[in-house]
Amino acid sequence: MTKRRNVKPVYSMCVQPSFIIGTNNEDGSPNFAPITWVSVTHEAGDGYLLVISMSGTKATKLNVLRTGIFSANLVSTDMLPLMDYFGSRHAKDGKKDGIACAVSRGEVLDVPVLDLSRWVYECEVSRAVETGDSVTFFCAIRNIQMDERLVCKDPFDVDLTVLNPVIYSGKYHSLGKLLGGIGDFL
Repeated sequence: MTKRRNVKPVYSMCVQPSFIIGTNNEDGSPNFAPITWVSVTHEAGDGYLLVISMSGTKATKLNVLRTGIFSANLVSTDMLPLMDYFGSRHAKDGKKDGIACAVSRGEVLDVPVLDLSRWVYECEVSRAVETGDSVTFFCAIRNIQMDERLVCKDPFDVDLTVLNPVIYSGKYHSLGKLLGGIGDFL
């Protein structure tokens, strides 16, 4: 048996994918903020909902509450300077325009999308649940934009090493290599 130790349950003990969330400010300008509290859950039928939690009074959270739409741009290792920049600047202090980044609009929803991101969800809020100073949004995924270099034979054939995503657990991590698929180790 593996030897384990007990640790205090804090957010950095939860391994999380890293996303930069794109929203529209009231004046229509794009706003971006890193969020790592992102997951997915199953809905009735064949539907899935992106689940994302945001705490505090950040402009991104307020924009999602106001508009009900956003983009979730998966962060790859080459995007870490953007993630750090957006995470260390706050909309209340002025525009986040101190770093160059190309932005386009969503294909289905009118949301800002980071051109660097290899995987983007365009989401519309279905429902929101408040817990403390956080709001957890359950969101219909209206479109997924994925890098053309990703060739998937089926929905379970996504090679995350091509995406080179950043995983967060108090510090940034990346993935090593593709190990195999479901049933390969029986």
